Amino acid sequence: MAQEKGRKAHFIGIGGVGMSAVAKLLQDSGWEVSGSDEAVYPPISTQLSSYGIAWSTPYQPSNIPEDVDLIVIGKNAKLVAESNEEVAAAYASGKPIKSFPDVLGDLSQEKETVVVAGSYGKSTSVALLAHCLEVAGGDPSYFIGAVPITPTTSARIGAGRLFVMEGDEYPASNTDSRSKFLLMQPAHTLVTPLAHDHFNIFPTTEDYLKPFYELTELLSENATLVVATSGTLSRVYLSTIKHPHVTYGIAEGDYHADNIAWGEHTSFDIVHQGEKIVRVQTSQLGEHNVENIVGVAAFLFTRNLVTPEQFVTAVAGFKGVVRRMDRKSDQTRVPIFEGFGSSYEKAKSAIAAMRLHFPTRPLRIVFEPNTIGWRARASLVQYDDAFEGAAMAYVYNPPHDGKQTELSTEEIVERVVQGGTPAVAVHTPEEALDAIEKDLSSGDCILLLSSGPMGGLIESIPHLAEERFPASGK
Repeated sequence: MAQEKGRKAHFIGIGGVGMSAVAKLLQDSGWEVSGSDEAVYPPISTQLSSYGIAWSTPYQPSNIPEDVDLIVIGKNAKLVAESNEEVAAAYASGKPIKSFPDVLGDLSQEKETVVVAGSYGKSTSVALLAHCLEVAGGDPSYFIGAVPITPTTSARIGAGRLFVMEGDEYPASNTDSRSKFLLMQPAHTLVTPLAHDHFNIFPTTEDYLKPFYELTELLSENATLVVATSGTLSRVYLSTIKHPHVTYGIAEGDYHADNIAWGEHTSFDIVHQGEKIVRVQTSQLGEHNVENIVGVAAFLFTRNLVTPEQFVTAVAGFKGVVRRMDRKSDQTRVPIFEGFGSSYEKAKSAIAAMRLHFPTRPLRIVFEPNTIGWRARASLVQYDDAFEGAAMAYVYNPPHDGKQTELSTEEIVERVVQGGTPAVAVHTPEEALDAIEKDLSSGDCILLLSSGPMGGLIESIPHLAEERFPASGK
């Protein structure tokens, strides 16, 4: 599928971050691409517009071009033939149908793939890997399951031999239960910290780790496997795998950080088995981002893909990924960052980063429990300490599928308060803005936590802070 000029592909569910990135890869390969979705929001809508890829809403059979050569269907509960007329029409058309990890596997057949898997840190690690390889002149191909600031696009086909891609353990599609990363033809693998996630798909820790073991078994004898030492399940994984591997972490691992100087720009040494390789400086916040940088260093230096000097330059210029601790505005005295809040571990990591870099500022967290993992009744215990260290948590009304097992906003708030963190339920964007405006002072800092649109609060809260406490008022 390297060059397919003139052929047409249609993406059903193109508003997903992975789907939109793969659509870009097909476009880079010469395909004419169209798509559809129920709705498409920023930043994905902005990305698609910048690529020149058109999409239609809502779902309907007429969205599918009559002369389409390939239909790609996303992994979304609404993308099933029984309830979605466009999906039903796709299957009735007789045209080839694939999932986006299927397409990634096709696109990477003639490349040397580096699959980054794990529970958290994947998107940032892939973005940094791609950026480092670009700085070193490697012209890589890459697929990032998020919208990066650096590089400037989430996906591209390069002329170099390496194809760096983010791999997810979640099922490939509604008709294929295999984990996405098992379809990506891994030549090498970087495994970021592991912690039990996606409880609805993987009820036990054994269920969760199983696809990661399967991923390891796909590697050849000469493959490079780099594995994090942190993460509640990382030790279990490390104690079981037989493939030769390199470890990394903040303080533990073959590669680790030393002499960390925290600040607006954090600097630290990267050490390999007791020997300092290089000292780097980064504008990225938190221990988890230091860990991501060490993990990328472990892979690149093990494979001799960059020089220390190239790595220093790349890390210093790396601006991160949208929704992964990116600063939302420089026009206010109130530091406002957005963390990817799809799971307990990711939320805790983002909060720890805010407390580390702004220890004297009261932290206000605006949280949307938009994932099944946050809304499941079995997950209620997570709220006992999820927002520990915050001055206030504003819990924005979560989406509901009408299931009796889902938690209400009030139940979540009650549990958070019982755990010792002040919290309040806000059911509309207007109610949230009113509550924050009433409480906010110039000495505060704000963390936005969600993996959903949060009712536009991601955009409106920074505007509120800019009006109330403009940077010019320093």
